[in-house]
Amino acid sequence: MAENELYKTALANSMALCSQREYCRSDIEEKLQKWGVSPSDCQKIINTLTSENFINEGRYARAFVNDKFRHNKWGKIKISFHLRARKISPQAISDALESIDNEQYISMLKMLIEGHKKSVRAKNDYDLRARLLRFGQSRGFESSLLYDILKETD
Repeated sequence: MAENELYKTALANSMALCSQREYCRSDIEEKLQKWGVSPSDCQKIINTLTSENFINEGRYARAFVNDKFRHNKWGKIKISFHLRARKISPQAISDALESIDNEQYISMLKMLIEGHKKSVRAKNDYDLRARLLRFGQSRGFESSLLYDILKETD
């Protein structure tokens, strides 16, 4: 009887969480495990949440991409890495990354490079380019795009 109560409570709490903001399957599984829900009940709860559209992988991926690009100013590589770590399907990841406007993406990178360039202390131009390249890569932007933008700024 107590397990049935735990199942109902966990399902209700999961629905409440998912109605407040986007969660992915792995986030909810982690929470259910912390709450002490059995693996079979965990799977039933996840299936219920998915069938009732509380959990939607594509919607989660689009929201994640939008937030990390616009607010955190991350590049596609870093965003993709974090989505794969959350066990989001490759198709959902690529669909979500396609939603980023290419012109906005390039202008965001240029703005980041120009802003960082002002605070970098470099010995020479070669050192400056290397530091800016590493900065862009740490933000998750593609190396080829970084090389092109650094050539333009010279």
